[in-house]
Amino acid sequence: MTPPAAAVPVADAHNDLLMLVQHFRDDAGYFQRNWLPQLRAGQVATQVLPVYVDEEWLPELALRQTLRLIETALATIGSCPELTLCTEPGDVASALAGGQIGIVLALEGCPAVGPDVELLATFARLGVRVASLTHFGRNSLADGSAEDGTGGRLTRAGVRAVSLMQSLGLLVDVSHLSLAGTRHVLDITQAPVLATHSSCRALREHHRNLPDAELAAIAATGGVIGINFFPLFISAGTPAISDVIDHIEHAAGVAGVEHVGLGPDFTREIAEVLYGGGHVIEGCDMAATVPGAAGPADLPAVAAAMSDRGFSPADVAAVMGGNLRRLLNESIGGPPRRSCPGRGSGG
Repeated sequence: MTPPAAAVPVADAHNDLLMLVQHFRDDAGYFQRNWLPQLRAGQVATQVLPVYVDEEWLPELALRQTLRLIETALATIGSCPELTLCTEPGDVASALAGGQIGIVLALEGCPAVGPDVELLATFARLGVRVASLTHFGRNSLADGSAEDGTGGRLTRAGVRAVSLMQSLGLLVDVSHLSLAGTRHVLDITQAPVLATHSSCRALREHHRNLPDAELAAIAATGGVIGINFFPLFISAGTPAISDVIDHIEHAAGVAGVEHVGLGPDFTREIAEVLYGGGHVIEGCDMAATVPGAAGPADLPAVAAAMSDRGFSPADVAAVMGGNLRRLLNESIGGPPRRSCPGRGSGG
């Protein structure tokens, strides 16, 4: 595999590393010792950092754990000169120019919000700039993708949440949202929509993946689809990096290469450290990885594989980081970048 001619700065739309930083919160050097070298080796210049609340905290303690995780994130950023929190238009570009890793905080699933949609404004004040409405299951805002069979759209609270998020400069993330819910968001959105970590249902039939119509509709809003590397979502067999490239290539063909990015969703260390191995999601061990793409340090191999597939240097740079960085740099913390009337009347 021939490496690209030049290093490509990466933007990663989804890495749950904060769960491990929180787990080792009493070890002040854990992030700098364990994660910073991986991010630097992988050329990661922009990291969307999800705040995920594990099931053991649901429902009563979700708000407490969310605040604990945000505090851990802010403390880590404050103690590490290589990191900077990005909250306003232009911040992501400034971080890249300054050689820092730009961090964008995201809520995954909104369990701390519940029906109290106004709490999204509180989280915005704490620096959150991306949010997904739900996870696998149902909550007060929407159904998750594992509930696709219900055909559930957004609740009234979910519709209010989308409107409030977009007025606050929070990107709406449709990864984990049910298909009907995703379509509902695309009907009513007034701003670009992000799928932080979803792959292509045309290549792998799974509820966590997006059909072609939704890939194209996200692109029509000016949004980006971050391709997920989790083996269950990539291939029915033993996955390889070539299968990840298949998803990138397919998404680029449907949505346009300028609307495709990376959302690897690396889970091996989480599974090994937090769950002791053997934690299974729909028959797939969370410790499973695509060989050669097991963590952030392996991301240059993805760029090399794209080059080998025939992607131009400009397109490699765009998918590896430029597209997501453009969206984040223009959209977070500000009013809707453009009017996106959606695909229907919405509501």
